[in-house]
Amino acid sequence: MKLPFYAGYGTRQQGELPTALPIPQRSRLLKPEHYIADPGLKDACNVALLLGQPLLLTGEPGTGKTQFAYSLAWELGFDPPLKFETKSTSNARELFYTYDALKRFQDAQSGVVSASPLDYITYQALGLAILQTREQVEVKQFLPLDFQYFSKKRSIILIDEIDKAPRDFPNDLLNELEHMYFRIPELGNKKVEADPALLPILIITSNSEKDLPDAFLRRCIYYNLPFPKSERLTEIIANHLGLHADSNNPFLQAALNLFYKLRAPQTGLRKKPATAELLGWLLVLQKYTCDMDNPLTQLDVVLCTLSSLIKTTEDQEKARKIVEQWMQEQTASTKVG
Repeated sequence: MKLPFYAGYGTRQQGELPTALPIPQRSRLLKPEHYIADPGLKDACNVALLLGQPLLLTGEPGTGKTQFAYSLAWELGFDPPLKFETKSTSNARELFYTYDALKRFQDAQSGVVSASPLDYITYQALGLAILQTREQVEVKQFLPLDFQYFSKKRSIILIDEIDKAPRDFPNDLLNELEHMYFRIPELGNKKVEADPALLPILIITSNSEKDLPDAFLRRCIYYNLPFPKSERLTEIIANHLGLHADSNNPFLQAALNLFYKLRAPQTGLRKKPATAELLGWLLVLQKYTCDMDNPLTQLDVVLCTLSSLIKTTEDQEKARKIVEQWMQEQTASTKVG
């Protein structure tokens, strides 16, 4: 198989430089209209919407927790979710707003002192969503002069990978999430409340790297995304890539066979490939081997694309042996057939 871009021989490609690269194919996998939710996820989402509670999603990485929020926003006709990316240093206030105390100190040192602490406040995902449930004139006292105009609306908020945050993070949000408000101590501890008719919709994801407090869990609707079964997985592949798993598609049948073999418990892989990695692998095989009916009949094709499925050094050594054994089995089966 000849890869089309980087050769690695210390020579430049012929023709016009810099080389024109295509739009990354992974963008196809992120389109919300291609998301396929399982029945349990649909039910949990509808319960959360009816009760007005956050939807907490767990499940192994790559099963579609984050992308669900974009699917929900697209299907209901909302703007894309306002995303809060949780970090190990995150605190509860940062979900609503940040206050640049350092800049205010520097301004004071240089003689440029603002009369209003509003000039040092930047609203973040949930704070902005709560503000946007009100007419702008209702919350004018909370907005900096240069604040961009917004229209009154409901928003979807994605709090991604909440388990990365310190344990106090979810505990410090209990009342705020339940009643949809926040306070701003820098403005005299004034309270900003959401319009009850337009409460933001919260989608929270966790990879279960640490347990979440019971009091936090009580305030959420919970669903664990299972790894998709074969029938649903083929539906996901068809929806994203237009590939259908039937007797007339030996390539996809072989790809799924090897994928499930790599995920089998007896392989001993520490990080098993997930749905997102399977889709990426199939995309690579489609683009780089478009002249082959079934690229998985060639060992070098499988091995040189393995990096999109297997993500640790230890697992790559194991996976290589699994692939070689699988290829021998396929060859033997073909000869017998």
